[in-house]
Amino acid sequence: MTRRTFQAMGTDVELLVDAPGAERHLADAEAEFRRLDRAMTRFRGDSELRRLNRDGEIEASPDLARVVALALDARERTGGRFDPTVHDALVAAGYDRTFSELEDGPSSPPTPAGGGFRVDGRRIVLEPGVRLDLGGIAKGYAAERAAERLAIAGPCLVNAGGDIAIRGGCWPIGVEGFTLELTAGGLATTGRDRRRWRRGGREQHHLIDPATGAPARTDVLRVTVVAGDAVEAEVAATSLFLGGEPGLPGVVVTDDGRTRLVGGLG
Repeated sequence: MTRRTFQAMGTDVELLVDAPGAERHLADAEAEFRRLDRAMTRFRGDSELRRLNRDGEIEASPDLARVVALALDARERTGGRFDPTVHDALVAAGYDRTFSELEDGPSSPPTPAGGGFRVDGRRIVLEPGVRLDLGGIAKGYAAERAAERLAIAGPCLVNAGGDIAIRGGCWPIGVEGFTLELTAGGLATTGRDRRRWRRGGREQHHLIDPATGAPARTDVLRVTVVAGDAVEAEVAATSLFLGGEPGLPGVVVTDDGRTRLVGGLG
């Protein structure tokens, strides 16, 4: 087993490949992940996403156009529970810089999500006042693209802060006291215990309820979902956390420590 770790997209990334002499493939997978990070972060002044949010319209790279199209489709399929237009709501909640740089400060009124955007080929157009945060869906997409590079060497797993993409092999993954053995597909874990900070003296987290524009108030602490790939798992995990239907196998943990298996798992 060959392993490499690094930081990108504001999280720890782990690459595992069950093959000897895979250093070149590990380097290629890391480079691919970092390339996508540079394009899709909202924290770099020179990123494609930052330029889109500033100008409202761009001729995007194939990857950014694909991820924005996936986000638009996810918003429609989840009834708005997954919504990339939460950018301004995250900023209002205090998530206005990379997570490692966050500090307490004055609070701002919640900013409900919403507003239109469209993707025509590689042309992305935002309605006035709309800005996107691609967050978890970009991370899942990057995990999938990195896994494609790494799979050339052999069976592999890419773990980007709980967003996992797998190609071949059999990988035991511990989830809330259970062990899931995955041979393909993806897994995502999200929760309000993962990215927390204080703003105006109140604890905040990154899972915004699009309807209110504020961090979701719920007794759900954390959810994990298994899906066909890491992108779909990320979308489903966010939707399930915000009260969506458990259409895929998953694990839900509540504030009082109860663990519930959903979607036919168990």
